[in-house]
Amino acid sequence: MSTSTKPSSQDTRLEEVFGAPVGELYAQVAAGIAPPAVARALELRSFLALTEEQVARVRGRVYAAMAPDRDMNELSAAQLRMDSQWMDAALSARGEYLTALGELLKTMPAPGVRSHRPVAFDQQRLAARLSPRPAPAALPTQPATRGR
Repeated sequence: MSTSTKPSSQDTRLEEVFGAPVGELYAQVAAGIAPPAVARALELRSFLALTEEQVARVRGRVYAAMAPDRDMNELSAAQLRMDSQWMDAALSARGEYLTALGELLKTMPAPGVRSHRPVAFDQQRLAARLSPRPAPAALPTQPATRGR
């Protein structure tokens, strides 16, 4: 299964930010018509989906090993330790991908908002700020005193 078809915990958020289903976003990237931010977000999403699948697999292994009907003689501390290390690595990677994706999505405008809006200036304020200021009044000078 391709990472583009694997679900991720951030699919809904991506769809809200970019205004299209994830499948359509992948199609836009494949066609070369997606903005670079979409391509980057989907790359992070693919890594996230893969990592979340790994977390689910390890969780399933641990649940199966710890099932109440499982024979206790089959428990392996070494295997559970390995699964714990694997889970730690997968959760750490997931956290990093979530952070990176979150930071990227914070910079994105809402769907339908043009990023290059015309700027309207308040001409009166602008003119008032740009008008030259009067020169400060010269301070009266003291006559120099002569020594005796």
